Amino acid sequence: MSIAVSRDRAAEASEASTLPLAELNPAQTDRFQNDTIWPVFDRLRREDPIHFTPASEYGPYWSVVRWDDIMAVDTNHIDFSSEEGIVLQNVELLEKQNAALIAIGQEPRRRRSAGFITMDEPEHSVHRRAVTPTVAPANIANMAPIVRERAGAILDSLPIGQPFDWVDLVSKELTAMTLATLFDFPFEDRRKLTYWSDMITNQPGHGPVKSFEHKAEAVMECFSSFEGLWNERLNAEPNIDLISMLINHPETRAMSREQYHGTVILLIVGGNDTTRNTISGSIYALNKFPGEYDKLRANPSLVSSMVSETIRYQTPLAHMMRTALRDVQLGGKTIKKDDKVVMWYISGNRDEAQIENPNAFIIDRPRSRHHLSFGFGVHRCVGNRVAEMQLTIIWEEILKRFPRIEVVGEPVRNYSSFVHGFETMQVVIPARA
Repeated sequence: MSIAVSRDRAAEASEASTLPLAELNPAQTDRFQNDTIWPVFDRLRREDPIHFTPASEYGPYWSVVRWDDIMAVDTNHIDFSSEEGIVLQNVELLEKQNAALIAIGQEPRRRRSAGFITMDEPEHSVHRRAVTPTVAPANIANMAPIVRERAGAILDSLPIGQPFDWVDLVSKELTAMTLATLFDFPFEDRRKLTYWSDMITNQPGHGPVKSFEHKAEAVMECFSSFEGLWNERLNAEPNIDLISMLINHPETRAMSREQYHGTVILLIVGGNDTTRNTISGSIYALNKFPGEYDKLRANPSLVSSMVSETIRYQTPLAHMMRTALRDVQLGGKTIKKDDKVVMWYISGNRDEAQIENPNAFIIDRPRSRHHLSFGFGVHRCVGNRVAEMQLTIIWEEILKRFPRIEVVGEPVRNYSSFVHGFETMQVVIPARA
């Protein structure tokens, strides 16, 4: 695959190097869509690793861009809270979204609207423990043969010699199937899960979202569907699916409607966007570094380390946010109580002090699981093993079937400073094995 840098992208990269630091807004969304974010973070790691943006569409916020500083915030839930939200929110767009919810008779969303990931201790661990059995190693082992069978069926259905959208036919489909299994969601309606995830994470004009009213209606449809599943299982025999786990745990059975809605959002988005964008990211990275693709085909036992390297290199969730509970000193800067602090995992995963040659994709990299993409501390991703299982299986099955999958031109990336991934990616499979 030939990946050319357009004049516009080169100009944006140059601008990132010359803007006064005080004017640098790392969360500028179009940079993520245009893939011109890297010079911004390279500069901040060198010149201003604890960076303050005084004014932006998200309000004022701090950026933490180096590995060690990110770890210091991520593992310190005493001084840094998740209660006020874990994602930068565009203030104006959030107001419009809430106005659309009120217009259809629904309560406006608060920042704290993503389940137990926006809870602090001890409440967080109580809710987290309720769903942990569903993603425990024993249950993942039981799921793996089902995922392998479905992955094989997806791959066997793909056209040969004709361009198609890998994101739609493979990445979305496999994650939808796995999510449906985890929720025990009606399998024939599985693509509703990816649709709702896209409606939750996108703004009008991006992804499938046509307007704020459209977005609000889709979110309410999602909540209504999951309330129906809750009511169906409330007095049923206990099962291992995520909803049954919440119902049958004494601390979460009585959770509020808002808490349940937030947990649904967390599990849908967390289970969908991360895995699907890493599946797509692996195809993109192997095409960008064809020598690594040759290495993988010659030695399929490298799949596991390739998966971990892709999770680092792609970093499917670019950031997580915290709120300071008191004045905190970090890297010689004073972060004030109530300040927003953004941990840029996407930058920490390219930190030269921790990762040798970080901008290269190296599938047999030593300590390949040494990355920040799943977070650390009490909020470390609860479904990380499920993600790794899906990614490993899909690539084991790909290597059995296709000598090469070729990316045809640049993909269309998400318009988001949070979800770092792809809307579409055209590929061609020249031949079967």
